[in-house]
Parts: sequence; structure tokens; C-alpha cells
Amino acid sequence: MKFSINRTELANALSVVFKGVSTRSTLPVLAGILVEARQDSIILQATDLELSIQYSAPALVEEEGRTVVPGKLFSDIIKNLPDAAVHVEAADEQAFITCDTSSFSIRALNAEDFPGFPHVDTHQKIEIPFHQFASMVKRVSRVVSRDESRAVLTGVLITLEAGVLRMVATDSYRLAITDAPLPDASADEFQAVISGTFLAEIASLPKTESPVSLALADNQIVVTCEDTVFINRRIEGNFPNYKQLLPDAYTTRATLDVDKLVASVKRASLLGSAASPVRFDLNQDSQTAQITAASQDVGSAQEILPCTVEGEDVEIAFNYAYVLDGLGSIATDQVYLEVQSSLKPGIFRAFEPENFLYLVMPVRIA
Repeated sequence: MKFSINRTELANALSVVFKGVSTRSTLPVLAGILVEARQDSIILQATDLELSIQYSAPALVEEEGRTVVPGKLFSDIIKNLPDAAVHVEAADEQAFITCDTSSFSIRALNAEDFPGFPHVDTHQKIEIPFHQFASMVKRVSRVVSRDESRAVLTGVLITLEAGVLRMVATDSYRLAITDAPLPDASADEFQAVISGTFLAEIASLPKTESPVSLALADNQIVVTCEDTVFINRRIEGNFPNYKQLLPDAYTTRATLDVDKLVASVKRASLLGSAASPVRFDLNQDSQTAQITAASQDVGSAQEILPCTVEGEDVEIAFNYAYVLDGLGSIATDQVYLEVQSSLKPGIFRAFEPENFLYLVMPVRIA
């Protein structure tokens, strides 16, 4: 095998594929990246037997062939080379890398021992513009649970109904929902729970005008973006019935400036730990929201924000870190805070045209 390729192109390809390299397997070949030179391109593959990634990049191929290189070492070498053409040659159990005045010789593994890239029969396929996909994922993925004991909560529920794409995530303390129209979808319906960290990695790919394709197999999800294919396991289990948490009405609604609210909550949070509550006192007569935080043996903070308040006066408290997470996902200048009572969840809702809802469980006020 012998080929030449631009260093930046190869480094970008490796940064994507490296996400699939296994770090815990007892099989040494899974810590490697399969490099295959074919016609006028190279194909890179990595897998940990749950997630498989395949990336194609144009290259000047002098001799076709395939080998497996140590994933981390190969990536680190390419990352640190000068910005020039990289020449890669492999024979027997050695790979040779040359760039400008630098040259490396590294041990390689037998490509025959590398698992074949999965071929799965898919159904229910949808395509989403990349910018829309990335925006939706970034809003909800920060809410997924990190607790592996309830695997379904580590995923994002993706559904398509009546031309509307919806992503939902919850860790049982808060809930994020974002909707976007997808009128040209070829599938009538689509439903799957997909790993939140997996979706976040795809959303962090370089921006592209190409769409992201999601296709379902019986227990897998196939995601294609330009020349990259990701295959990952779907998360089994029933996603919580989140719709029953959404109230039909509210007794109080405040309209707040997002930037001012974020700054106010950050200042109030200086007095407490990550779990300290921040209290919202919404007053209809004065048309204000009083933001209060107190910590025993430390002190207290209080700030008054002008806002529009409709309905009854109410006091409610939230974990401040959860509030900041939700507000960080809102792209509009203003946000609604809808409250039923101090003991029922509060809802932060983005203004039109954004369609984003963030529900937070309250902290009991002492």
C-alpha cells in the first residue's frame, strides 16, 4: 500500500474516525484504525464493536492495499507533522510515514484481523440539514443522564410525526424538547432512542451544506454525513412518557430578558454550591422578578429584574445550574417562564420562531 495525501485532510479524517477506536478492548486490533487505499481515495475505519465509523477522503494512490495502524499513535504523529503532503507506505507489519523532513516507522497489524464494516438493512430513513440537526442536538444533549444504570435516559428520543421532527431528552430532573419542521421527509414516521454523546459527536463535525441522513435498522442507527458513515446501537427500552409532565395551562407567566436573567442567576450562584437553589419571586403588581440565593454560613444575594408578569404572584426555586443549562440553549432574546405553583415544574419556553421548551423540577422552598 502506498499513497499521498494533504496533512490537514488526513488529520481531519482521523479526528472523526478516532471517536470509534476502542480504549478498553482486550483485542489489540480494535485500538487500531484500518487504512485502505483504493483507486483515488483512502478509506479509514474504526470500531469498538458497538460504534463503527467509516470515512473516505481523496488521495493520490500509487499502490492499493490495506493495513491497521495504532489509532492514537498514528493520529498523534499526523497531528504534529508540518502542513505538507504526507506519504504513507505499508508492507508486512510496518508502516512508514514521511512528511517534509520527518519520517516515522511504526508497527502495523494484519488487516485481515480487523472486523468487517457492518452491512445493515435499514428502514425509516430521514434527511435533516446539518445546521438544523446540530442546533437541535446541542439544545437537548446537555440534558441527557450520565447514569448508565438507566440506559434509556442517556439517549435522545427522536421522532417524526406529521412533518415535524422532535428531539427529547431528560435526566428525570429536567426535560428538554425541541421541534423543527421537516416537510420534505421521505418517511412518514420515525422513532428511536439514540445515545446523546453519539449525537453530540456528530453535531460537532465541521459545518457542511450536506444533509445528515438517519436510517433505522432493527437495533442499530446508521448516520451518514458526506463521506462519513456512523453505525451505532440503538438504545433499547421505553422512553418515559414525557407528555404527561407538560401542563395544559399556567397560573403565572413572566417574560424575561435572557441575557439579563443569565447574568443575574450567575451572580446569585456565587454564594452557593452547584446544588444550591435560586429562588424566583414573580410579582404581578410591581412587574418584577426577584432573584434570591442564600447559603448558610456564607450570606445571601438578591436582585430585582423588571419583566412582564401575567397571572398570580408566585415563588418557586430551581437548581441554578439547571436554569443556566436551559437558558444556554435559548437563541431568542427573551424567554417565557411559566409556573403553576411552587411545587410543580417550571417551564422556560423560547420565543417564536424558536420551538424549544425546557422543564425543570422545583426545589422545595424552606
